[in-house]
Amino acid sequence: MSLLMTVESADFSFLKEQTDATAGNLSVQLSKLEEAEYIEILKTFQGKKPHTSCSVTQKGRKAFQDYVKALQSYLPKLEQK
Repeated sequence: MSLLMTVESADFSFLKEQTDATAGNLSVQLSKLEEAEYIEILKTFQGKKPHTSCSVTQKGRKAFQDYVKALQSYLPKLEQK
């Protein structure tokens, strides 16, 4: 999600390369994000080759922002220990 938050959309190959994930693992993770309606997956063809691109939905942006806020609220508590 953090990678997708920095771009308008990203194709499967880019995500695979940047995350160093296997194709199977990445596919499962993207499917889960799509089921949660955090991302949209668009499958097309470029010539005869399949092309999959992903983009974050508004719901996904909100969920990620909430997650970051929650992490930030924990950080000062961890620094005090």
